[in-house]
Amino acid sequence: MKPTILVVDYHPSWPKQFEDLKRIFNDALGNLVIAIEHVGSTSVPGLASKPILDIDLIVKEERQLNEVIPILVTLGYQSRGEMGIKGRYAFHAISEFSPEQEENITRPKHHLYCCIEGSLGLNNHLLFRNALRKSPVLITQYGELKKKLASLTDDIDHYVESKSAFIASVLTNSGLSSDHIKDVIHQNKKK
Repeated sequence: MKPTILVVDYHPSWPKQFEDLKRIFNDALGNLVIAIEHVGSTSVPGLASKPILDIDLIVKEERQLNEVIPILVTLGYQSRGEMGIKGRYAFHAISEFSPEQEENITRPKHHLYCCIEGSLGLNNHLLFRNALRKSPVLITQYGELKKKLASLTDDIDHYVESKSAFIASVLTNSGLSSDHIKDVIHQNKKK
């Protein structure tokens, strides 16, 4: 079995790639979003990662999705709904040019989410990212775990589920409640 999950060493171009995408989303969405956050492993300097950016567009209230979704569709995204994570709406880039603009520039691979301010999905992303950014030890441990899992499986669901105990430990130490930790673990279970 040849693993197909690619985990690479941290690349210093990831923050600039995020900033370039953030600028496009800011221009398109304006005051509909209260913040745009670079989350996931590519947002943590020094952390090995799948070379795919994770971006959270943050809105104050769920009703704002009625305005956000059509704009994202015009930029080349398909809405995928909450996908089992309340308050976090996923969007799939329909082409390598998404977010699409007149120049047809190939964009970095990325996962795009629209999160409701204060939602578990958003808090989970931010708490985990911030804890890792503060701890070189956690960066090393998590990077080694990700590389090991990627070498053992080509099943992305198994890969994600296998990281759950580590993620839960970090989130517990960051103050997330045990009920929320159970939700996070359940969300990472292989479907």
